[in-house]
Amino acid sequence: MRFGMRALVVGGTFVVACHDARYARATRATDSAKATALRVASANAGGWSDSVTGFSVPAVCARGGLPVPRRAARVETAPKTRVDSMKRAKADSMHMAGASADSAHVDTARADTTPVAPKSPRAAHADSLARARAKMHADSLAAIALFTDSAATHRRAGSLFPGCRVVAYYGNPMSKRMGILGEIKPDSMLARLAKQAAAYAAVDSGRPALPALELIATVAQAGPGKSGLYRARMPDTLIARVMGWAEAHHYLVILDIQTGRSTMAAELEPLMKYLAKPYVHLGLDPEFSIGTKKIPGKVIGRIDATDVNAVSTMLAALVDSLKLPPKMLIVHRFTTPMLSNHQKIKLDPRVQIVIDMDGFGPPRLKYGSYKAYVHDRPVQFAGFKLFYKNDKPMLTPAQVMEMDPVPLFIMYQ
Repeated sequence: MRFGMRALVVGGTFVVACHDARYARATRATDSAKATALRVASANAGGWSDSVTGFSVPAVCARGGLPVPRRAARVETAPKTRVDSMKRAKADSMHMAGASADSAHVDTARADTTPVAPKSPRAAHADSLARARAKMHADSLAAIALFTDSAATHRRAGSLFPGCRVVAYYGNPMSKRMGILGEIKPDSMLARLAKQAAAYAAVDSGRPALPALELIATVAQAGPGKSGLYRARMPDTLIARVMGWAEAHHYLVILDIQTGRSTMAAELEPLMKYLAKPYVHLGLDPEFSIGTKKIPGKVIGRIDATDVNAVSTMLAALVDSLKLPPKMLIVHRFTTPMLSNHQKIKLDPRVQIVIDMDGFGPPRLKYGSYKAYVHDRPVQFAGFKLFYKNDKPMLTPAQVMEMDPVPLFIMYQ
């Protein structure tokens, strides 16, 4: 990169060739997910639960309060340049994008005209940081309170937030390059996820950490495929396999959508039968929403608040019709254009929206991007993504708990 340029590198991996025959061979020997009946337990009975033995959403999830940073919030500026163009995707399907040009809001104005002894440069710098941190923290709490505890987002029984934290593993069993979910054997992966979630519960002991598997259920493609839409829908057998893992361990499931040239609403429709399960939630990946003329991996896609609202409306209707607990809706983001008109996203108590800062790089870069895309553009709940291989060094759970706002959704790829 040229001098002054900083880039976040994101794991927007996509499968180049996915054939139905390959899926059939890979999944023929696996068991289908267990049939799950739907029922609702009253809030007095300890929250919402389904027929999977031991699987329930703790009542504290809906009742709990908002977390505050363990230490003063860091003041980080996002990189001052952004790379908007994309290099052609290579064999590993990795590509690069820069962060926003937004800078931290530092209030250094003073009305006091009384002569004072000049401070040393070190003391002046520390004072400036202290004021900036205090302002960031106050702004963050005010924004969260406005967007989370308003009448429009009245908490329902079975809500995951704000009293609980979700810790998710991301990927697809068909590819080792798409994330930790498919990189290692299932038993090892599930055990590692449990340990990772426990690490967050240890740091924030008053907030349960709920493990989740985020499966890329619609995968963006480099070629048009039979549909001509540059996306491949994963077969029912694969989705059932992952759901079976989750049910056996009482984990949540998140089905992630990479639309290619299709639309969010169109790709949501075949997943509704899975979302009818109380423990299944949804993720949207704007990076691969590339319109009708472009190719995934060559450009960074984008969606608008209207797209999020359309999906949220469909989820809310499903919650009402089947008397389900609120659905979690994850929206990944690592550039400003990826989500336009965020302030127009409509909040609904039946759908809990998380904006997930999705990108990898050194801590300074991640802090700046988190401020630009989550702190400065609040929607409802905060999410943060970490990469086992590409975050160097990778932030620890204790360091993540120092971020402002404190993330309630944590994903590992």
